Amino acid sequence: MNHTGVRQHRRAVVPVGQFEVASVVDMGRLELPGHHVFPDFAAEAVEEQAHWLVPRYIDPASRKLLMAFQGFLVRTPRHTILVDSCIGNHKERPNRLFWHQRTDSPFLDNLARLGIAPEQIDFVLCTHLHADHVGWNTRLENGRWVPTFPKARYVFARREYETWERAYREDPAEPHTYGSFADSVLPVMEAGRAVLVEQDHQIEDGIWLEPAPGHTPGTVTINIASGAARAICSGDVLHHPIQCTRPDWSSRFCDDPDQSRRTRAALLDRIAETDVRLFAAHFVAPQGGHIVRAGDRFRFRP
Repeated sequence: MNHTGVRQHRRAVVPVGQFEVASVVDMGRLELPGHHVFPDFAAEAVEEQAHWLVPRYIDPASRKLLMAFQGFLVRTPRHTILVDSCIGNHKERPNRLFWHQRTDSPFLDNLARLGIAPEQIDFVLCTHLHADHVGWNTRLENGRWVPTFPKARYVFARREYETWERAYREDPAEPHTYGSFADSVLPVMEAGRAVLVEQDHQIEDGIWLEPAPGHTPGTVTINIASGAARAICSGDVLHHPIQCTRPDWSSRFCDDPDQSRRTRAALLDRIAETDVRLFAAHFVAPQGGHIVRAGDRFRFRP
């Protein structure tokens, strides 16, 4: 599998009213076979939509999906917020070799390029608790996992946390979410840095969570509103732009594929042909775009 880290610059900052949103890349490009991600994948769907999917979102030679792993920095006049913390370094992920024991993540360097040090983060918002969304919650220090963002409040949806905590307590030997609950979530809770909230919790005026079940029971999206400007960080409601034209395709990693389809279709329908900017965790650069209608389907326009 071909994968690269991406080191980014300030040009990635997107204004949303008085707020700013910027991608913070951990892995900028990973090529994956379509069937690896979507059980219902069909090559003909790629060819039908090749005019806008290739070469930006589909590799022109291999026809593999191009995906990224990134979080989003949201800056408001009051707070500096990180949405999802990606893969991390030094994490034991033997079932995901392209994440396993990484030591070369550009994530913190990319955060620094945006002018932010870890101690400047006020909130870490996790859309859900899968391994590729919580990895930089912690870093290895003297053989222990400690919070990477020492002054931040880590905000977890209560339903999401309790789902994984229950599974972990019932079988601690099982590597839940590839082991990330033990090394990237529990240490934050034990350090007293975590806050459990309801799925519609408001962080401040213009920043709030919204339930988006299906991928996991407690998945949330992050809404951003400043004046007339609107944006949404969609987490894993969408994994790849091909789902705009095939919203019925849920990923192999969705806990409830049917609910995931309903959540995705509702989101696309709600924001299509509006000024709402979509920031999707796994869409490759450029980041931020709009959903437009294409007949009875949708398309992502960066």
